[in-house]
Amino acid sequence: MSSGINTPILTKPVDVAEYLFTRLHQLGIRSVHGLPGDFNLVALDYLPKAGLRWVGNCNELNAAYAADGYARVNGIGAIVTTFGVGELSAVNGLAGAYSEHVPVVHIVGCPSTISQRSGLLLHHMLGNGDFNTFANMSASISCAVAKLNDPAQIAAQIDNTLRECYLKSRPVYIMFPTDMVEKKVEGERLQTPIDLTEPSNDVEREDYVVNVLLKSLHAAKKPVVLVDACAVRHRVLDEVHDLIDKTQLPVFVTPMGKSAVNETHPSFGGVYAGTASAPGVKDMVESSDLVISIGAMKSDFNTAGFSYRLSQLASIDLHSDSCTVRYSEYPGIRMKGVLRKVIDRLDVSQITALPPPKLQEVATKSDPGAVINQAWFWARIDRFLREGDIVVTETGTANFGIWESRFPADVTALNQTLWGSIGWAVGACQGAALATQDERGQGKARRTILFEGDGSFQLTAQEVSTMIRHRLDVILFVICNDGYTIERYIHGMDAEYNDVQEWRYRDLPAAFGASDDMARSYAVRTRGELETLLADQDFNERKGLRFVELYMPREDAPKSLILTAEAGAKRNAMTE
Repeated sequence: MSSGINTPILTKPVDVAEYLFTRLHQLGIRSVHGLPGDFNLVALDYLPKAGLRWVGNCNELNAAYAADGYARVNGIGAIVTTFGVGELSAVNGLAGAYSEHVPVVHIVGCPSTISQRSGLLLHHMLGNGDFNTFANMSASISCAVAKLNDPAQIAAQIDNTLRECYLKSRPVYIMFPTDMVEKKVEGERLQTPIDLTEPSNDVEREDYVVNVLLKSLHAAKKPVVLVDACAVRHRVLDEVHDLIDKTQLPVFVTPMGKSAVNETHPSFGGVYAGTASAPGVKDMVESSDLVISIGAMKSDFNTAGFSYRLSQLASIDLHSDSCTVRYSEYPGIRMKGVLRKVIDRLDVSQITALPPPKLQEVATKSDPGAVINQAWFWARIDRFLREGDIVVTETGTANFGIWESRFPADVTALNQTLWGSIGWAVGACQGAALATQDERGQGKARRTILFEGDGSFQLTAQEVSTMIRHRLDVILFVICNDGYTIERYIHGMDAEYNDVQEWRYRDLPAAFGASDDMARSYAVRTRGELETLLADQDFNERKGLRFVELYMPREDAPKSLILTAEAGAKRNAMTE
């Protein structure tokens, strides 16, 4: 029996909210970040039925950072905000996800379609009657925008938008009116998973690129592989490891690509960042007659101030949406298909694989009473790290210092080198720790270790509360060095605007309601105190939050940060 001339007959009707959240669950999401607001409250009631946990963050910006961190570990993340005031608070975090190719589903509860058609002057608006203003703002930082206004189209809209999010590895925006939450759509579609298969390349054009690459590789005398962040984001790490396993080519990562390659692999050579690289790394990469660059993001901080010295004539750049062989570009030819064919067709007997440069060992034995400086700390901390750890570093000394640490196998590193929004790492750490808890269960989750500057920490400190709330296993080092070190080196070493108020950081877990079994705080000021802490069995094995005040000199910074900051200061001073 038809319910109306324009109403389709539904085989298995389900509410829109149930459909949307079930699709998120099918994509592997188990927790949804965000904040409640009056335009999303009814939709949030549907989360438990879909098997999703509501996180409940302290503000929308932190929630966006957390959804970003969750996605980097889980493969995709989600955030729910409310119209206007909520969604705009999240925009910075989502812009960062867009710039760094992180797939986050942003669902915005908005006024009903009836209110929109009537042009009512509702709260959270700009007073102009335009209900699309905020969606238009988000369109520039979303690879797809869906406005769920027509029940006949909604299921297809949801599926297409989520597919775009995953395949393009960037945020999407879903505008969800209150009167659509309980509308019915075809639930039979849920029996068929969303097709996440990457589109195939044009065979003839792909084969041409493959043949040119193989010809260059077979002829090269000093080839190297350079792996960057988009190799991670666009899911070609299996191909990367198959390539280096088969060829034994020396492989390097960029700062943004750190942990993309197993750093215990015999072919791993270290971090390449132009003039900030270790001498052996710099020499080998820059003297190479063929650099196979995979997923490059050549930003200023990722290249130590654009200090790469690579010849385009000796470069082959593979990307998620194009390939460039020397000066010839091939748009629409995706790296995944190219890499797989190269691996299958290469002739190992024609490959010249030189050994990677030897790791430069930095002496870490010293006077136990000595202060903890940056160079010593980052050389020492890799012996504290374990196989499978998640390591999150904040924009500033931590992002640059971690270059010097050699990771065990299966470590996942998170940084935000391109967008560089200070405070990101606290939220991202919460999201990452929750993702591994969702995957493995409480008590079995991977350790999540955050290295955070004191200035950056003050922007997003509230998310420590969320870590405690969800019993997340986090080791948090707050580097206490009196303010914004990276900005001091760019400009204003002694300027007041680079100072921050000194907090009693170790008291925060208790202030956020943590009991002794949920969190423990520590303070270390000398190398001996740090060595004692890192060797302490309870510190290493206990669950919950371990919060460490780590004191370092005010004007101390990693060499790579100093070089990059100097380059940044020179660019800022340019007048022509």
